[in-house]
Amino acid sequence: MAVKALYEYDYPAADRAEVFGDDQLVYVHWIGNPLFCSAAAVRVPKDMTWSAFVADVVTPWAQTDPDFDPSSITGWKLFDDDFAPADDASLTAAGVGHKSLVKFTVSN
Repeated sequence: MAVKALYEYDYPAADRAEVFGDDQLVYVHWIGNPLFCSAAAVRVPKDMTWSAFVADVVTPWAQTDPDFDPSSITGWKLFDDDFAPADDASLTAAGVGHKSLVKFTVSN
């Protein structure tokens, strides 16, 4: 939805990529989990491997739901596209950029 400012609005976004240096913001969303109504924003290094991202960032966050089982993740999406990065790929190499949305589902 477009927003119409009532005055000249010429300020750089506070969360622009260059503010974060070697880090970036990534949004993580567990699709279908009623405890997480929206994506979580995490600050992570751009060169973090996919496996470290899952083990050190996604899993601890998702484990705040006591029913979470890390082995039950069935699918990843980057925005709305299916996504299967190599475990040793960096987030940047895997295509996960600043303010990307990474989503996953779990089997029951």
